[in-house]
Amino acid sequence: MRCVVQRVTEAKVTVVQEDGSEQLAGQIGPGIMALIGVSTEDTEKDLKYLADKVPNLRIFDDENGVMNRSILDAGGAILAVSQFTLYGDARGGRRPSYIRAAKPEEANALYEKLVAAWREKGIPVETGRFRTEMRVSLTNDGPVTILLDSEKQF
Repeated sequence: MRCVVQRVTEAKVTVVQEDGSEQLAGQIGPGIMALIGVSTEDTEKDLKYLADKVPNLRIFDDENGVMNRSILDAGGAILAVSQFTLYGDARGGRRPSYIRAAKPEEANALYEKLVAAWREKGIPVETGRFRTEMRVSLTNDGPVTILLDSEKQF
């Protein structure tokens, strides 16, 4: 599994309706914007890695202005948005291949379990809507952006 973690002062995701209008799906104040990609090889082990890693990342400032606090310490919420394009491979040409992205049913199952795991830790989690056209807006705080991969490729 892959996750792009961004420390934000605010973030929201809207779903584009058939008529072109937008409907708010999820919105948070200070916290983490998490874009989540699931691969064809991902298992419960990969899920557990992100379920633990994201809430414990020390990317929030302490009283000395040092990034030494996690979201569990600092408070805040997570806005979780499924993003199959995190497994886009553009090394071979100009059009990315998504062959490593999990099929929608498999991806959604792991995504939902990840969201539930974060909620079990007491973190408020808002989400987008799986398999819809979404628009995400955020104010990156810092900016702080961390790339995570359960296979530890980066």
